[in-house]
Amino acid sequence: MGSCSMERERVEMFEVGPCQDAYEMGLLIGKRFSELIRRRVARDLILHNQLRPFAHTPQSQSLLKALFDNNRRKFPRYWDELLGTAAGSGVPLLDILLINFRKEILAFIPKEGAKCTNADTSDDCSDVLVVNESMAIAAHNEDANVALVGHTYLIKGILPNGLFFVAYTYGGELPSGAFGFNSHGLAFTLNAVPPVEDEIVAGGIGRNFISRDILEATSMDDAMNRIKSSEVSVGHSYNLIETSTRRIFNVETASRKRISVYEVGATPFFHANMYLHLHINQVQDENSISRQKRAAVLSKISKEDLLSLLGDMEDKKYPIYMTGPLLHTLCTAVIDLNKQTLSIIAGNPKEGNVSHVFFISPDKLKSHHDSKAA
Repeated sequence: MGSCSMERERVEMFEVGPCQDAYEMGLLIGKRFSELIRRRVARDLILHNQLRPFAHTPQSQSLLKALFDNNRRKFPRYWDELLGTAAGSGVPLLDILLINFRKEILAFIPKEGAKCTNADTSDDCSDVLVVNESMAIAAHNEDANVALVGHTYLIKGILPNGLFFVAYTYGGELPSGAFGFNSHGLAFTLNAVPPVEDEIVAGGIGRNFISRDILEATSMDDAMNRIKSSEVSVGHSYNLIETSTRRIFNVETASRKRISVYEVGATPFFHANMYLHLHINQVQDENSISRQKRAAVLSKISKEDLLSLLGDMEDKKYPIYMTGPLLHTLCTAVIDLNKQTLSIIAGNPKEGNVSHVFFISPDKLKSHHDSKAA
């Protein structure tokens, strides 16, 4: 319980921009959270035991070169943002790059002699989504490896064109590998999915870069195009939410430009960390299978039901709401399209301890969106 309480402290928000360039934005973020980023890097066992040793082997060089070159070429601004984050935080650039490309590298690390594969499990998330006459909700548990507890922050990034985004961000990573929204009223949450090794393409575009790009999307169609135009290395699942049209889509992707789009309707849709509609060979993850089965039998009629579902701990081995020892639910994000708000709940969502509320209507371009809920 002690480690869980760390994340229940109010996650800090930093407003940054407009900046003269992307490097400056990264630099300011790196400086502001330098201690937190350095602490995250120091405690990240996946970085220490697997990523960093692999990066110093001859067989890693062609993979890392392709990965770095391709992402720098496609997304030069976001690359510069990472350069700034490394400089501002004082963390070696290679470490910053390795944690941002974690999933794109881990698949290619030789398994012999590696630590327990459970150590790779650094992100699991659960989402329940519904759009009917009375409610339109996307509710999301942000689950992560214990090393990431207490190592997150909120970034409000203001761009030179006046657009801004708000993103829940892991220390040292691009905003956001979790969830966020922008001033066009577009929001997203993310779920990792596990393609088998031969479904993964070396040197493709990183998931962190694509989600950073979605934060600048102007509409649902634009967000879809940004996802479709990226030749990803590993798969990912995106829950795209647009307040102006009151629509939610689940988008599952894989390498070689494979994509499947499912529009959420009146039947509540639960997504853990498995492909549900894109037909692809995937790792059979007992954790996700158990959460899917448990969610299927729980009531999903009201908003309270959805929060109760995300707070469910009935399955002791694979609960939907996680409290360790390896995986922790850091917070729950609730996007209410009728109210046009994104709320962040600290602790078990059943208890409703709301720490932040943001308006995500494109009409409400206030400089301070954040308010402490009663």
